[in-house]
This record gives sequence, C-alpha cells and structure tokens, in this order.
Amino acid sequence: MTCPHHNYRELEKEIHTDFKDDMSYGDYLQLSQVLTAQKPLSDQHDEMLFIIIHQSSELWLKLAGHELSAAIENLKNGDFGHAFKVISRVKQIFNQLTQSWNILSTLTPVDYLKFRDALGHSSGFQSYGYRKLEFLLGNKNNELLKVHESDPVIHSELSAILNAPSLYDVTLSILAKQGLNIDEGHLQRDKSQPYEKNESVLNAWLEVYKDADKYFELYELAEKLVDIEDSFQQWRFKHMYTVQRIIGNKTGTGGSSGVAFLKKALDISFFPELFELRTKL
Repeated sequence: MTCPHHNYRELEKEIHTDFKDDMSYGDYLQLSQVLTAQKPLSDQHDEMLFIIIHQSSELWLKLAGHELSAAIENLKNGDFGHAFKVISRVKQIFNQLTQSWNILSTLTPVDYLKFRDALGHSSGFQSYGYRKLEFLLGNKNNELLKVHESDPVIHSELSAILNAPSLYDVTLSILAKQGLNIDEGHLQRDKSQPYEKNESVLNAWLEVYKDADKYFELYELAEKLVDIEDSFQQWRFKHMYTVQRIIGNKTGTGGSSGVAFLKKALDISFFPELFELRTKL
C-alpha cells in the first residue's frame, strides 16, 4: 500500500510558468537591480546585514516621503479623508523602521569594528530620504543642505522642500481658514526657517480640543499629527540606543559626536503646540 505524499504541494496546471514573453514578478519589481545592489566592501559576514538594513530603511523612507507629500496636497485640497489614510500609513512605516533596529542590534561591537573603517565618511546623516522627511514635517535647517551639495539634483529637490510649506504649515493655514485666530505674521513667516511655537497657534488648538464636536476634522487631524511625532520619536530613540549599543560614545563615521548628536534630535518637536496644549487643557 502506497502512502500519500501529504508533505507535498502539486503545481496547479493553471499556474503560469512561461515568462519568455511575459512580465514576471522579478521584472515588475526590477529585482535584478534591487538584489544585486548589495556590494560589501569587506569579507566580513555581518556587513551584508548592515547594508540590507540601511537599504530597506531607505525604501521605507522613500515611501514615507511619498505619502507625506500626498497628505500635504490632500489637505491643500480639503480632502481630509485621504490625508488621514496616508498619515496613518506613515505612522505604520515609522513603526516598521523602529522594528528594523532590533535586527541591527544583533550586530555586536566587535563584529561591526571589523568592517567599520570600510565605510569611510559615509553616514546615515547623509540620508536624502531622512532629510526630505524632516523638511516635510517642518524641521527646517538650511545648513543641512551642505551635506547634499555634491549631488545637484538632490540638492535642488531638498532646497525646494525646504522653502515650501511643511505639513504643519498647511495645517495651520487650514485652522485660519476655518475661522480660528492665528497671527498673520506667523502664517506668513519664512517657511525655510525652523518652526517656533506660537501662542496664537496654541490657543487655536485649545479651542479645537475644547469643542471637538464642532471642529472634529481638525481634532482628528491633530491626533494624526501626534501619532506621527510619537512614532517618529520612537524611531529616533531606537536609532540612538542601537548606535549606543554598538559603538558606545565613539565619533560617528560622518564626523558627528555620535550618540550625543543623536540625543539632541529627541528634543526637537514638529508640532510643539499639540503637546503643550495637553498641559493647558
């Protein structure tokens, strides 16, 4: 008596197997380029982990930038529904990025030092995708463009984003259009400069939160923004802590003070009034 092969899945006849003249999964995703983009500069086993974590993070950053750009346009057009959808997606992207540090933390200090010198002065600080995200969220800093001067295309795009209204700038314009009292000088401020909290903005948000039924869309938008900052700060913290775990307080490959420099980012808020109002309520 022959035993049936339960531990076997037969190929169904309807499954397409001939891709000589048809687009395959690999063709669509251009996997021949993506999966050959890992070029270790040493013979150390763990360098592949280091490369793939950072390459995949850059893809998630690209998607987050794509979604935030869409959210800004949605809000300009009064499309709150779609804006809420993509902002929620950005929150989940940041959560995914935060989890990736858990994988990188399996890289021990001894193993990292075996290939660290091969990185030269390359550093995550030079990430175009990260810089774009910070500018879109409102953390403007003209000095940071210096890192990208060697690439005119990237420098030009980042310069445009630096000078354009951020997600929060667009949000404040909406508050004013809906009758909330925002200082005109604050609305017309130089958008390329770092955001400074403003008393009229705080008071406007307090009005929204004290009458959430009347301003429900603004109230929900505010909570979506808090979600983004919450998840982004968790990512920042996990980044800092992972770096501390692997290199301690060594200077960063890009020349920064390393962990000390990363800790300073934790003090930067994209939407300061949305956190201050919680004390005032």
